[in-house]
Amino acid sequence: MANELFRVVAVIDGNGQCAVTVDTTASLPGRGAWLHPDRQCVQVAIQRRAFVRALRIAGSPDTSAVVEFVEELSASTARSEEQVAKNMSTP
Repeated sequence: MANELFRVVAVIDGNGQCAVTVDTTASLPGRGAWLHPDRQCVQVAIQRRAFVRALRIAGSPDTSAVVEFVEELSASTARSEEQVAKNMSTP
């Protein structure tokens, strides 16, 4: 099951603002949270402020890196599926 999830962590930028970023190697320091690579899961987590609770951070963190990661992953998966379908239909 863990191979189906990705890890996110909170990072503080130079201005003291908090952002949630994807930890692709699962090795960044700090408290992490695991999430399904699904657009709907990310949106629900943002709406319910799950990142704030899970990562124990204050305020509204920037979650754009997580959204972009999942969008790219979804687009990559769609391209792969199209290529497989194309290869199967070609003699």
